[in-house]
Amino acid sequence: MVARLPEPTLITHKNMKFYITNCPKEDGLDSYIQDLKRVGVRDLVRVCPSAYSKEPIQAQGINVIDWPFDDGYPPPEKIVDQWFDLLKNRFKNDPGSCVAVHCVAGLGRAPVLVAVALIECGMKYESAVEMIRAQRRGAINANQLEFLKKYRPKGRLKANGKQCCIM
Repeated sequence: MVARLPEPTLITHKNMKFYITNCPKEDGLDSYIQDLKRVGVRDLVRVCPSAYSKEPIQAQGINVIDWPFDDGYPPPEKIVDQWFDLLKNRFKNDPGSCVAVHCVAGLGRAPVLVAVALIECGMKYESAVEMIRAQRRGAINANQLEFLKKYRPKGRLKANGKQCCIM
């Protein structure tokens, strides 16, 4: 029996939209691109090694960003900083757009980045994990959960230091 990966997941909170997916296959790239466009994706963050050509995606006006990190682990601080820079700029300059993120199965690295963004905008870590797991069963392993439990927001998505910049 082959385990079935979850369907792509749209997570919304305040004015943020995230699309969590598993890694597409090269031969299914056309339908993947159409799916990204359907939900308004402007940026696609790959947090696993590249398994497909990014040129067809970029040709459709979607920015592809490579920030791979080790499977089963939380993101390095440098990637977290880059993630927040991307989100702050994207959601401030293009409200209503969506940022997609994927790892191999869409159950660890990708969901943990989305959870950190939700926490940064005021959600408790338990609520962020519950929101993601409600749609992506098995998402976020024990190591990543511990990272989220210890994560403390630093106001990286705040405008004028007062509220989430994407409200």
